[in-house]
Amino acid sequence: MSRYVIPFEQLRMTDVESVGGKNASLGEMISQLPKSVRVPGGFATTAHAFREFLAQDDLAGRIHAALDALNVDDVNALARTGAQIRQWMMDTPFPAALEADIRSAYAALDAAGNGSFAVRSSATAEDLPDASFAGQQETFLNISGIDNVLHAIREVFASLYNDRAISYRAHKGFMHAGVALSAGVQRMVRSDKGAAGVMFTLDTESGFRDVVFVTSSYGLGETVVQGAVNPDEFYVHKPMLAQGRPAVIRRNLGSKMIKMEFAATAAAGRSVQTVDVADADRQRFSLSDEQVLELARYAMTIEAHYGRPMDIEWGLDGVDGQLYILQARPETVKSHESGMTQQKFRLKQYGKVLASGRAIGQKIGAGPVRIVDDASQMDKVQAGDVLVTDMTDPNWEPVMKKAAAIVTNRGGRTCHAAIIARELGIPAIVGCGDATETLSEGEEVTVSCAEGDTGNIYRGRLDYEVVTSDLSNLPELPLKVMMNVGNPELAFDFCQLPNAGVGLARLEFVINNTIGIHPKAILEIDQAPARLREEIRRRARGYANPEAFFVDKLVEGVATIAAAFWPKPVIVRLSDFKSNEYKKLLGGDIYEPDEENPMLGFRGASRYIAHSFRDCFELECRAMRRVREELGLTNVELMVPFVRNTGEAAEVVKLLAAHGLKRGENGLKLIMMCEIPSNALLAEQFLEHFDGFSIGSNDLTQLTLGLDRDSGLVAGAFDERDPAVKQLLSMAIRTANRLGKYVGICGQGPSDHADFALWLMDEGIQSVSLNPDTVVDTWLKFAAHSKEKQA
Repeated sequence: MSRYVIPFEQLRMTDVESVGGKNASLGEMISQLPKSVRVPGGFATTAHAFREFLAQDDLAGRIHAALDALNVDDVNALARTGAQIRQWMMDTPFPAALEADIRSAYAALDAAGNGSFAVRSSATAEDLPDASFAGQQETFLNISGIDNVLHAIREVFASLYNDRAISYRAHKGFMHAGVALSAGVQRMVRSDKGAAGVMFTLDTESGFRDVVFVTSSYGLGETVVQGAVNPDEFYVHKPMLAQGRPAVIRRNLGSKMIKMEFAATAAAGRSVQTVDVADADRQRFSLSDEQVLELARYAMTIEAHYGRPMDIEWGLDGVDGQLYILQARPETVKSHESGMTQQKFRLKQYGKVLASGRAIGQKIGAGPVRIVDDASQMDKVQAGDVLVTDMTDPNWEPVMKKAAAIVTNRGGRTCHAAIIARELGIPAIVGCGDATETLSEGEEVTVSCAEGDTGNIYRGRLDYEVVTSDLSNLPELPLKVMMNVGNPELAFDFCQLPNAGVGLARLEFVINNTIGIHPKAILEIDQAPARLREEIRRRARGYANPEAFFVDKLVEGVATIAAAFWPKPVIVRLSDFKSNEYKKLLGGDIYEPDEENPMLGFRGASRYIAHSFRDCFELECRAMRRVREELGLTNVELMVPFVRNTGEAAEVVKLLAAHGLKRGENGLKLIMMCEIPSNALLAEQFLEHFDGFSIGSNDLTQLTLGLDRDSGLVAGAFDERDPAVKQLLSMAIRTANRLGKYVGICGQGPSDHADFALWLMDEGIQSVSLNPDTVVDTWLKFAAHSKEKQA
């Protein structure tokens, strides 16, 4: 005889047809995973129980007749029909045998203590590989007492006919009658006193598989799932975690303005409340690194068991201090994309940025702004509008598919709005803070998610292009194609292009964009003016102190790039700011000199070894040592820029060794930028101190031809292909090859001039590091040229 109620521990994934994906997965994890992965117990009602319920009073017949007559694209008719069906269901009693079984299962669960429960939905077609059903049916938290549980189960049953669920099934082609609902009653984790969130076993935007992406905020996880808060974010590198390393490679501090906690009444609809988070708690991370790593280990265990990328909800119990897994389902968007072709959206022009937030997807959309205050105004949205609102929940799904783009004030990258936008293939920017104020009804805007983690809303309809690259069957080449990667936020994306690693990662990009403070101002914060001191401390929120902030952010930026390309080499150039660039950093005007020609002034190796800058350079060295030794990312090689003479070369190598970065130790390679004519002329002497050269063609060209590349007056004479420049390049390449040392180029020249790139290949350069957008085209040109030569 078919059962009405089954305890979780008796369920397996083979029971999906009976209890839906969510409940079957809970049973699978409780019974099949190691006990170290904690999953709260409970029970599930079955699809058989649901169908028996619908058999009462011809409920099924009435529902199907109402749905057959409905046009789901008519938002108002959808709302009327859905409300009528749900009311019919609330008015229908449970069959006596079903109610008795629920009462019995609840009594057994309640007898074990802690009588607070979550009542969740699990549709029997839910979480099939081609559908996320993200949050379409209701969830009730902190429900206590059998009468309240019975009422919540009836609410869950009725929620199969929410407007969003009806619309979603119609557009996905699911038969309404083919979907049944199972209610899961699960013991509550006291994350109302702790924290909760969502994690994915891949990067949600790029699909990069070697990270676990964790989001976290205080209180019950519904605020994260609904998009009511901007949560903290963490990335953990799986290969290093598997080696037992402290593999948190990136952190973003969320604003975490509110949290959801238990209310005094434990009945459906009145059991939780939202309160403000204390300011001090907002300014710190809601999880420690140790907790993030424990969650990531759980995620890897779950992914290994299911054999596919997973989307996992978790909770930190504030009473017992333990971490729990609340549910797990397959990730349904990025894991199904083919890696053989790559589609890239690219802005061809820029305008004024009106608002910015977290980018969802990597596309660009444009259209008129449509500001919608709440779900009752959804019918305002027309096809091609940019939907702008405070936050969306799954009720908005019927109109989201019409929008050219979606913009919200609140929400993180794992909220329902983000999941649905990804599934629909629509660009979305969440967590903007004030988009409903800064954007004006009806104005034309462009929503760009194609510029990294940060999404920007620009004024006007901007021109953009979509470039599709075929990555299959790229031919072998006689040299290595590497990439120049400045922005760590794009590393997970770029690493999926064909490549032999990173030929240039710029440390100054991280300092400029994620730190923005002069290192001396951090080291001498106690002597800084009060206003500067205040701003430095504000930027360093969430970190132990400003010095730790500077070092940790350098670690995170470099580790993100190194993890993305692991185990391929990543050549990190130590900071190469000129004094005028350092001056633009916060506090820089206090410490930097006024130089007539900063391009030829206090920069590179001579800055590192100067007594006035040594303590600043030590911060960089400390960060690079942590990346290699603590995180284990030994694919990081270090590059020293602008070395004027061999004396500087010897001194900087000695200084690096004093800071624990000794050439040859733990496989460390030191590369020198070959960018001054003296470097090529005395290549053999310079290479005594280094493992190879990376040619900086920009500086080499300006110093060979005696022109300032920042001056528009002489810009026309700047050309890397000048015979004098080529003569020096040949000297450097031949000397390095003769000595068995590395030689590559990371300057702009090969990205800009295909003929120059081909000449370098003929000269015997070992690697060419290109801007990512030129990799595939240049690769094919190399292949064609190589084929011609062989013919």
